[in-house]
Amino acid sequence: MDILYLLIPISLALVAVIALAFLWAVRSGQFDDMEGPAHRILMDDDSFNPEQDAQSVKTNINAGPDVKAK
Repeated sequence: MDILYLLIPISLALVAVIALAFLWAVRSGQFDDMEGPAHRILMDDDSFNPEQDAQSVKTNINAGPDVKAK
């Protein structure tokens, strides 16, 4: 019976620590969007423009290296 005087306060302290950790996680945004990042990787990137990308590659090739010839 004496062990209950020790176990009950320890269990209440443990519950309080767990509750504080959970409240901190909720307030810091740990549970905001669980599925968004997982679905975002599957969506197409609409900002990709192949014509503009090809033009920038041609410009970079025509610019030549920045190395000076001796």
